[in-house]
Amino acid sequence: MQYPVVFKVLGVLLVLFSSTLLTPVLVSWIYAEDSAKPFWIAFATTFLTGAVLWLSTSRVSRDLRFREGFMVVVLFWTVLASFGSIPLYLGDQPSLSLTDAFFESMSGLTTTGATVLTNIDGLPRSVLYYRQQLQWLGGIGIIVLAVAIMPMLGVGGMQLYRAETPGPMKDTKLTPRITETAKALWYIYLGLTVICGAFYWIAGMDLFDAIGHSFSTIAIGGFSTHDNSLDYFKSAAIDSVAMLFMLVSGVNFALHFTAWRTRSVVTYLRDSEVVVFFGYIFAAGVVVVSVLSTKGVFGNTEDTFRQGLFQVISIATTTGFTTGGYYWWPSFLPVFLLLLSFVGGCAGSTAGGVKVIRVILLYKQSQREMSRLIHPSALLSLKLGGRPISDSVMNAVWAFFSLYITCFAALGVVMAATGLDWVTAFSSVAACINNLGPGLGDVAANYSGVGTIGKWTLSFAMLLGRLELFTLLVLFTVTFWRS
Repeated sequence: MQYPVVFKVLGVLLVLFSSTLLTPVLVSWIYAEDSAKPFWIAFATTFLTGAVLWLSTSRVSRDLRFREGFMVVVLFWTVLASFGSIPLYLGDQPSLSLTDAFFESMSGLTTTGATVLTNIDGLPRSVLYYRQQLQWLGGIGIIVLAVAIMPMLGVGGMQLYRAETPGPMKDTKLTPRITETAKALWYIYLGLTVICGAFYWIAGMDLFDAIGHSFSTIAIGGFSTHDNSLDYFKSAAIDSVAMLFMLVSGVNFALHFTAWRTRSVVTYLRDSEVVVFFGYIFAAGVVVVSVLSTKGVFGNTEDTFRQGLFQVISIATTTGFTTGGYYWWPSFLPVFLLLLSFVGGCAGSTAGGVKVIRVILLYKQSQREMSRLIHPSALLSLKLGGRPISDSVMNAVWAFFSLYITCFAALGVVMAATGLDWVTAFSSVAACINNLGPGLGDVAANYSGVGTIGKWTLSFAMLLGRLELFTLLVLFTVTFWRS
């Protein structure tokens, strides 16, 4: 392990991250709040730590190998979440324990959206902005990781986006150099955020709420500046804007790049993952709206359609916004919606979950195995978009899926062992490992009632889901640490 190389990259990340801690200071000054001190302390601590790490290794010029790549990816979230918790821990509002502060910070950076906070409306604007900003920064980190870095590491089947993306992006990078790739993704991400914020503002939000919610919408995070989430606004126009941009952010950002470059929406129509993504959301919407209508949950057809479709999109994309408590909906709907989060969005998006592309390939593989029962001597190949899928890719997908289920079950048992009922225990793990946020039972509204051990367990689940399992779990193997 080339530790100097890792420390050098980590130092740069911390210095860059420290600059973002000054924005809440500006917000505090604009709104004449006495809440800037924790952010100043966090800035100084983060900047000095990063500067020391970078200066002590500045002469190191070796390239990152795969092993260091895994380490840097994991440290991106763990170390930044740790330093990101400083202002939340030191502030008077909210007054959080170290565990709660880390949980909130990790939830933000992994764009999970699970919160331990209550009375969010009463918090300083600087804190409200900071929470939204954490999700936005985590979102762009996810995009660069998923599209520019992880395909080169070849873990967890994330290299699949090359197989299902049309055009020249079947290579490991969208552009010849990874720096250019990251820059292109940054422009797309920033552009979508600005457009989303403008739409929210036009729909009726004030500027502060529009900026904050555009951050969490594009990042598919789910944090809100209000306790009642988007239900606070009681606006069909705002709900419509949220639905549109949640869907946009649930699509592979590599496709956004191609569509922008070619100036054509045909790119999306030709992509099998996107077609399935919108298809299963439509089908789930039909089911939910039909049940809500049959049960007469809402007073009129318009509310039934809007509420049902909104929650389907929010949960299926793992955003976690709410316009009302879906957990009290009748029949099987709460469990059905939670199960949608296991599928999640497209590979290369800010969404969590298993990802649509893996579900497609698992389905195709099951079809092939059934065909082999009838024609055992037939040579059957898997294809996606007319292109064959290699056995190594399918092996990675099967390994990922089996490990995903195993981790979910194991962590659910751990949560139940902390004293939670089974519904709360397993739904909390599902909500965190899928980077969704709201669960069922006692974690439907927030996670303040979960114990210390439970919160650290769920923080691990958030990171596990965000890093596609293998990237994190490989660090716990003996092979990884052998020189």
